[in-house]
Amino acid sequence: MADKKTESTEELSYEAAREELVETVRRLESGGITLEESLALWERGEHLATVCQQWLDGVRERLDAAQESADEG
Repeated sequence: MADKKTESTEELSYEAAREELVETVRRLESGGITLEESLALWERGEHLATVCQQWLDGVRERLDAAQESADEG
């Protein structure tokens, strides 16, 4: 299995992306890292947040479609 840090975000489940995002935020908040490391963590966090939002948007679309189908049936 791929390491979370190198795993393609296309392969990340919502839960894995969220878990890594939480850890990234924790590391940023704890301090004690260089500016360059902070920037890299920030960029990774932004990307992970986008991945999570895409999952949530996809779920919302599926729920809306299922609701429409149920309403028509």
